[in-house]
Amino acid sequence: MFYLIVYSVLFFLLGFFIYFTFQFKKLEKKAEQDEVTDEKKSLSSSFYGFAYAGVLLMIVLILFVTWFFVKNTPWEGHLMEWMNIVVRVMHITFGIAWIGASFYFVFLENALNRTENIRDELAGNLWAVHGGGFYYLEKYKVAPKTIPKHLHWFKYEAYFTWLSGFSLLAVVYYFNAKAQLIDTNVLNIGSVAAISIGIGSFIVAWMLYDLLCKSPLIKYKISFTIVGFLLAVGFAYFYTHVFSARAAYIHFGAMIGTLMAGNVFFVIIPSQKAMVNAAKRGVPPDGTLGKKALARSLHNNYFTLPVLFVMVSNHFPSTFGYQYPWAVLAAITLGTAGVKHYLNLKEQGRYTVWVLPVSVLILLAVSFVTAPAKNPDACKEEIQFTEVQQIFQARCMSCHSSKPTDDVYTSPPNGVVYDTPEDIVRKKDLIMQRVVVTKTMPQNNKTNITPEERNIIRCWIEQGAKVK
Repeated sequence: MFYLIVYSVLFFLLGFFIYFTFQFKKLEKKAEQDEVTDEKKSLSSSFYGFAYAGVLLMIVLILFVTWFFVKNTPWEGHLMEWMNIVVRVMHITFGIAWIGASFYFVFLENALNRTENIRDELAGNLWAVHGGGFYYLEKYKVAPKTIPKHLHWFKYEAYFTWLSGFSLLAVVYYFNAKAQLIDTNVLNIGSVAAISIGIGSFIVAWMLYDLLCKSPLIKYKISFTIVGFLLAVGFAYFYTHVFSARAAYIHFGAMIGTLMAGNVFFVIIPSQKAMVNAAKRGVPPDGTLGKKALARSLHNNYFTLPVLFVMVSNHFPSTFGYQYPWAVLAAITLGTAGVKHYLNLKEQGRYTVWVLPVSVLILLAVSFVTAPAKNPDACKEEIQFTEVQQIFQARCMSCHSSKPTDDVYTSPPNGVVYDTPEDIVRKKDLIMQRVVVTKTMPQNNKTNITPEERNIIRCWIEQGAKVK
């Protein structure tokens, strides 16, 4: 009965906010069409935003209450998996939209015709063809004389990418902090402390980055880039000495994503609003605002490839499984940002002979440095499967079983089970990579597998993974 009452209240509030979202959206459209004051337009837009936020909040609360009710039951793992899927798809979708817009507008800025038949009020123009149609685009130096009624703002892609990304961080790492976020071999801290450090680091990173952007160093591109990169390396080092390696990588990406979203929310959009409002009042817009917004937008453009790498890094344990994961993270950040720099220069018609080769060389160097040893310790005697099976029963099957006994995983992660000898043999290549080479399994070495046991598994696989 208690569950029914809670869900009834939450779904009633969800319906309430959905209804008013549609109503305030109608008011917002009517305000755009009618000749009303900017204050009323802003007010109607704010009401719509609050109602929409209420819808999202109710959905989050419903999911949280559901998780609370099914916690420590067989349904918990199923719910977490589906929440992971839904939020991840949302994050990828919004991320594609945001990064696509970033790539396009930086390309547009780089490729503008700035010299041939340009009106005085324009900074440049561009002819383009796409999808069977021709397009003609113009960029104003500051703003047009008359601001059009229908002006598209590129902001919600950024906001929803960050919100969905933070939600995914919570689903995967914060709800299961003991299993996913904390590695006692790195730092033995509590769940609340670890989560607080993670969230707090995003705020600190934004404050440091924003101060750096407002400092005189912003005028010196090379020095600014070096200091900014060293700051990023510092956060990478910090994360890998506080969290598990996988969680450290994701937090590094989330930190950069926070800087990107902060640029949009605190700098780019306020600057654009100030310029639009000035143009509507007939006051010359402040051109420096546009330059600051463009600089932050360019920073976001360079951040994109490192963030994309982090988004997929969890699938490649040879990166975060290296003994110095922060160094790998720093090198890949530098290499991918270098590739983006080459592309930006190419779009400007400035060709270089060293930027792309050096960037690729950095990335290839990472794969070389992280490669496993060619000549590991020799296997002195033939390993019997019974010895290997005992290791799996003691170290792996608490999670990777059709009936897990682990205190967190109520279903086998990724559907991998080792119930039978055939199950183990079938996954021998994955076992070699995750258990022996990168040593990223068991997760955070929760079951305390020893180096000697890893070596026994290696020898058994190298001897042909025989069951009999």
